[in-house]
Amino acid sequence: MTKAAFSMLKKYFQLLKPGYIFSNCLTAAAGFFLASREPINWYLLFTTLIAISLGMASACVFNNYIDRGIDSKMERTKKRALVTGTISTTSALTLATILGVISVFIFIIFTNILTLLVGAIGLFFYLVLYSVSKRKSTWSTLIGTVPGAVVPVAGYTAVTNRIDLGAILIFLLLVFWQMPHFYAISIYRIKEYKVAQIPLLSVVKGVFVTKIHILFYVLVFSVVSLLLSILGYTGKVYFFSMLFLSLIWIIYAIVGFFVKNTDLWARRMFFFSLIINLAVCLLIFTNFLFV
Repeated sequence: MTKAAFSMLKKYFQLLKPGYIFSNCLTAAAGFFLASREPINWYLLFTTLIAISLGMASACVFNNYIDRGIDSKMERTKKRALVTGTISTTSALTLATILGVISVFIFIIFTNILTLLVGAIGLFFYLVLYSVSKRKSTWSTLIGTVPGAVVPVAGYTAVTNRIDLGAILIFLLLVFWQMPHFYAISIYRIKEYKVAQIPLLSVVKGVFVTKIHILFYVLVFSVVSLLLSILGYTGKVYFFSMLFLSLIWIIYAIVGFFVKNTDLWARRMFFFSLIINLAVCLLIFTNFLFV
C-alpha cells in the first residue's frame, strides 16, 4: 500500500469516529450483560456489537456530512476530511448508506425487530432532531443524549426482546451521565461554540448556570445508578463502588463553584465523567461474574 493510499484510508477511518464507536460498544455490552443470565450468548453479543458498530459508523459519517458547515468554523474540526474536501460528499454518503444497510440486515438476521427499532430511534434523534436543535436551542444537549442512551438499551433488548424497567434504568443512567459530560465540554470549549454560533447553555446562559445544571444532573445520575442495585439488577460490589464514585463526582461538581481556573476544572470534570462511564460498564461486567 502506498503512502497516499494509506493516508486516504486513515481519513476514511477517522470519518467513522472510531473512539466514539468503541465507547458506545462498551455501553452496549454493559446493557447486554445487564440483561443476560448464564450462560451468556457470546455469538449474539458479537453480532449485536457488529450491528451497533456499523450503525454508529454510518450515523457518524452522515453527521460529518450534515455538520460540515459548523465544523469549518471550529478549530478542532476544521481539518476534517469533508471540510477540506479530501473526501467528497458523494463518497461519504455512499459509505454511510452501505454501512447503514449492512447494519440493518445484521440486526434483522441476528437480533430482533425491537432492537432494530431502538437503533432507528437513536439514528432519528441523532441525525434529525439533534442536528436541527443544536443550531437553534439550548435543549439540543438533552436531545443529543438520546442516541447515546439507546445504545445500551439496544444491547439489552438484543437479549430480552422487550423494554422493561432494566432497559429504562440503563437508558436514564446514560442520559443523566451525558449531561454533565457534555456541559463540561461546553465550558472549556465555549469560545469555539461562540464562533460557530451554537446556542449551548454555557453560551446562552453562562458558565455559572451551566455549573448548576452539571451538579443537578450528577445528583440525579447518582440516584439512578444506585437504583440498579436497589431494584435487584446489580449486586453489592456495584452498589458500594458507584456510591463511592458518585460521591466524588458530586463533591467535584460542588468544587466547580469555587475554583479560579474554570477551564481546568471543566476538563477534569470531563475526564472524570469518562472514568465514571468506564466504571459503570466494568462493574456491570463484574457483577455478571458474581451472579
